[in-house]
Amino acid sequence: MTDATGRRELGLRKMTEVYGFDVTDSPGDEFFGYTVDHLFAEIWTREGLTMRERRLLLIGLLAGQGLNDVLDLQLPAALDNGELDAAELREIVIFLTHYVGWPMGAKLNGQVEGLIARREKAARRDGTA
Repeated sequence: MTDATGRRELGLRKMTEVYGFDVTDSPGDEFFGYTVDHLFAEIWTREGLTMRERRLLLIGLLAGQGLNDVLDLQLPAALDNGELDAAELREIVIFLTHYVGWPMGAKLNGQVEGLIARREKAARRDGTA
């Protein structure tokens, strides 16, 4: 798909898949347009890396830069999409802490453990545990 409409639709679908929630178009927002049309329609859909591999790279980058607000989007999406499980997220924390430093690793650990605890609590409540 090379036309603008097709690229936008592809980008919105991929963005929804990556983030794990519905993303709606924002006509007139030029930055959003570049994000959807280029980053998600052209970069996230390229062959060569799986979604899981892209997610792992992104989590490492975000943790290294201390971008915890974006990690709050990426970590749940990785669980929801089945790209990573709780044990793998915990292993990522241990590994990355040695590269990003203990304070940022501690923050990442808190995010991961909080996410896992919320998921386990919801599963018990829903009877799916």
